[in-house]
Amino acid sequence: MELLDWKNLSFGYIKTDFNIRSVFKDGKWGPLEASSSEFINMHIAASALHYGQEAFEGMKAYMGKDGKIRLFRWEENAKRLIHSAEGLVMAAVPVELFREAIFKAVLLNKRFVPPFGSGATLYVRPLLVGTGPEIGVKPAREYTFIVFVTPVGPYFKEGFKPVNMMICREFDRAAPKGTGTYKVGGNYAASLRAVIDVKNKGYSNPLFLDAREKKYIDECGAANFYGIKNNTYITPRSESILNSVTNMSLLEIAADMGIKTERRSIPVEELGTFEEAGACGTAAVITPIAKIWDPETNTVYDYTKNCSPGPLTVKLYNKLVSIQNGDEPDKFGWMTVIE
Repeated sequence: MELLDWKNLSFGYIKTDFNIRSVFKDGKWGPLEASSSEFINMHIAASALHYGQEAFEGMKAYMGKDGKIRLFRWEENAKRLIHSAEGLVMAAVPVELFREAIFKAVLLNKRFVPPFGSGATLYVRPLLVGTGPEIGVKPAREYTFIVFVTPVGPYFKEGFKPVNMMICREFDRAAPKGTGTYKVGGNYAASLRAVIDVKNKGYSNPLFLDAREKKYIDECGAANFYGIKNNTYITPRSESILNSVTNMSLLEIAADMGIKTERRSIPVEELGTFEEAGACGTAAVITPIAKIWDPETNTVYDYTKNCSPGPLTVKLYNKLVSIQNGDEPDKFGWMTVIE
C-alpha cells in the first residue's frame, strides 16, 4: 500500500481491501462473505432504486496508544439501523450479525486504520439496501447488507473551529411523522438544495426549522444542534430529527461534568439567549458555531469571542475525543476492542 498522508486526509472515500456482505433471502440472512469488489450487482427493479428502501449507519474505529483498535458505541448504531429498517419496512439486521460484519470489515482492513495521534480515523459504513425486484409499491423480499470502511480526516476542513450557519425556511429536511428519525438516504437528498443554497451564500450549513410551524430548531445540516446557557446543555426534542449517538454521549458527559441537560423544543427566539452553540455528529464530533444568520429578521446570533469555541464546548469536545482516542479511561464503557 502506498503510504497515506494520515495527517492530511480529507473526509472522502479511499479504496480499502475488503468489504463484508450478507444477503437476506427466503426469509433469512445468509452467511457473511468478504468481497474485494467496490460494486453491487443490482436488479434494475430493485426496491432501493424505485422506492427508496435504503438505510445506513456511520461510526469510527480508533487506534489507541496501546496499539489496539476500538469502536465507539457500535451497539447504538446496530439498534439505530434496526429502527431505520423497521421504519422503511425492511429486513432488520440482527445485532450479532451487525457486530460480526463490522468487526470483520475493520480487521480485514487493519492496515488502513490511521495511527494514534494522526487526527484521522477509520470510518465504518454499514449499508442496508433493498435489492429484490418490485414494480408495485411494496417492500422487497430480498435485501443486501454491506459494511465497507475507509480512512478519513476531519469532516470540515476547518477542523475544530467555529463556522457560520444560516436558518433555512425555504426547504424542509423531513416532515413530522415522516422518515426524519431514520438514517436513510432520502433525508440527505432532501437536504441538498438547502445545503447548496446556504453555501452559495457563504455559510457552512443550514439550520432547519420544524416543518409544521417553522417555529422550532430542528437539525443542523446533517447533525444535531445544541445550545449552552447558564451551565445547561440544551438540544432539540423533535419527532423529525435523527437521534445522534454523539449527541446522546455528550448529554451523558455533560451530566457527569456537572452541566445540566435538557432535551426539549427550542424556539427560534431562544437562539439569542445561548452563550455557546454547536452541531454534533459522528463525522465531525462537534462543530462549534460562530454565528447564525436569520435572513427573515436579518438577525445575527454570535456565539464566539475572538473566533474561538466556547469553554464548555471545548471541554465536552476534549472529553469525548479523549475517550474515543484512548487518552483517558473509558468510564462509560463505550469503547469496544476489536480482536
